[in-house]
Amino acid sequence: MNEIANNYLSDALLSFRNCKKMAERAIEQVSDDEFFRQIDGESNSLAVIVKHIAGNARSRWRDFLNSDGEKPDRNRDIEFETMEDTRESLMEFWESGWRTVFDALGPLTPEDLAKTVTVRGEPHTVVEAINRQLTHYSYHVGQIVFLAKHLKTSEWRTLSIPRNSSQQFNQFLTGKQAAGQVRASTAESAAEFAPTSEKENGPK
Repeated sequence: MNEIANNYLSDALLSFRNCKKMAERAIEQVSDDEFFRQIDGESNSLAVIVKHIAGNARSRWRDFLNSDGEKPDRNRDIEFETMEDTRESLMEFWESGWRTVFDALGPLTPEDLAKTVTVRGEPHTVVEAINRQLTHYSYHVGQIVFLAKHLKTSEWRTLSIPRNSSQQFNQFLTGKQAAGQVRASTAESAAEFAPTSEKENGPK
């Protein structure tokens, strides 16, 4: 049972790291103007989504096992405003939020998984709380990628397998596996594969 629990914790940590990395690979492609651009009155800018994820992370993961995930000092409404924020300040906040995630998640043990934590007074097992946050952040990272791709249009550098390159990508992975290279996430492998694909087929 401990092996399953340890595998779960390792996979959860890797999944959070992959979420963060994918969002950053999208964000690094946009200009400062695009980072703050709101495409319509009901949409959030990339800046707002970054601020919200960071604010949520700092609240949910501080003192994770011992206090409610909705901390008294959190002002969620302000996370959806960027009046005095700069890109630099928001990305520092982003790093702080994710550091809180990793600092809380890294030391967890199999014995911790059956413990109960609360979010706004609602009880969750630690597994449920981790899954709740992973689902939430994945949802917003998907928004970040979609919005960044929309803003960059033809200048977008894909974060996944390039179009019309699935067969070549599978061959690329086969070659890596035959060489005994450590398995990476699809996003990491796709980022490594993309330059090779562009050399052979031209930019996507």
